[in-house]
Amino acid sequence: MTTVVSRTFRSSPHRDALQTWDAIVELLTQGKDGTARSELRAVAGVAASLIADQAPKSAPIVATCDGPRTRIYCLFDEDAIDGDDANEEVLGFEPLKGDWGVSLPCPKEQLGWVQTALKKHCSRIIARDLSQGIATQAQDDAGQALSLDLGGFLKS
Repeated sequence: MTTVVSRTFRSSPHRDALQTWDAIVELLTQGKDGTARSELRAVAGVAASLIADQAPKSAPIVATCDGPRTRIYCLFDEDAIDGDDANEEVLGFEPLKGDWGVSLPCPKEQLGWVQTALKKHCSRIIARDLSQGIATQAQDDAGQALSLDLGGFLKS
C-alpha cells in the first residue's frame, strides 16, 4: 500500500501560473538545489501552461518517489482568493527521494505537444490525460512490511 499526501496551492488570481509552479517546485525540492530542481525548473513553461489551463484543479500533479506519493491540486478564481481550502505546508518527508517522477495532468487535445516538450528536458517528468488516473504499484507489494517514519509523519 502506498501512502498518499495531498497539498493544495492557491493559483490564479492569487498568484500567476508560473509563480504557482515555482511554489510547487519549492515544496517538492524542499528549497534544495540539485538535479531535481533543475529538471523541474526546465519544464516551468510547460507546467505553467497546464496550470493556466486549470488542469490541476480536479486532476492532481503527482510526485512519486521511494517514499510517500504526493498529490498536488490548485485552487482558482474565488477559491484561490479565499484560500480556505489551501494547504501549502511543507512535507514531513523528502518528496523526491530516490527514484522519483512527476506526472502532470493535461487536457487530451494538448497531450501530444506537451509530452514532446517535456521529453526535450528529462524523462522523469511526464504528462498524462487528465481524465485518466495514475497507475499504482502492483498488488504484489501488498505483502511487504510496513515501516513508519514517525518523525516525518508528525511533521506533515
